[in-house]
Amino acid sequence: MFLLDLTLPTPAENLACDEALLDIAEEGGDTEVLRFWESPTYFIVLGSSNHAAREVQLDLCERDGVPVLRRRSGGGAVLQGPGCLSYCLVLRMDSEGSTIAETNAFVLQRHAEMLSSLLGKPVRREGLTDLAVGGVKVSGNSQRRRLRYLMFHGTFLLGFDLGMISRYLLSPSKEPAYRRNRTHEEFLTKIPLPPERIKDAMKSAWNAGENLSSIPMEKVRELVRSRYGVTEWNLKL
Repeated sequence: MFLLDLTLPTPAENLACDEALLDIAEEGGDTEVLRFWESPTYFIVLGSSNHAAREVQLDLCERDGVPVLRRRSGGGAVLQGPGCLSYCLVLRMDSEGSTIAETNAFVLQRHAEMLSSLLGKPVRREGLTDLAVGGVKVSGNSQRRRLRYLMFHGTFLLGFDLGMISRYLLSPSKEPAYRRNRTHEEFLTKIPLPPERIKDAMKSAWNAGENLSSIPMEKVRELVRSRYGVTEWNLKL
């Protein structure tokens, strides 16, 4: 598996890069990749089927200049920014099982074991795609599948300012049973580790060593022009 530790200048480019890596693999690149990135600015990213007005304080986002974007994978709306370590795995379909549920189990069990070792305490999969410590969420994840390859991506809450979340996100329209109507502040917590510890553990868990030499920037720019940089796409207007 190749490694790409790359944060691009804008939220749109970073979301586009995840999808571009999947597209390149699917279209013949045949490359499995582990990517890391961390946005220096705050932004909202909606799940593929979310209704923006139901999930987000749109007026506040507009006033504060917080972009609202939409990813191609499922799940709920999240706030990302400094202290929120994002990762993307591009995997061959035959490497982790044939169904969405099998992929979730394959990836998240590996991540739970990794975090448990680092923290010295149990980390468990909760809901469909969360990881939690003592029933409090530390990582959210989602996936997008094509014919030959899939993209599994998510976040780890590290030095993130959790108080920002309630400012910009409403209570979710759908929530896992283990959330039990808790507020964002009650439901989320941070992993008390620097990002390099998580990155090193992830690289070891996925045997990702050689740096990816070819970055698909042309594909990234195309996806920003056609999708991630387009208000109509992001807000489904």
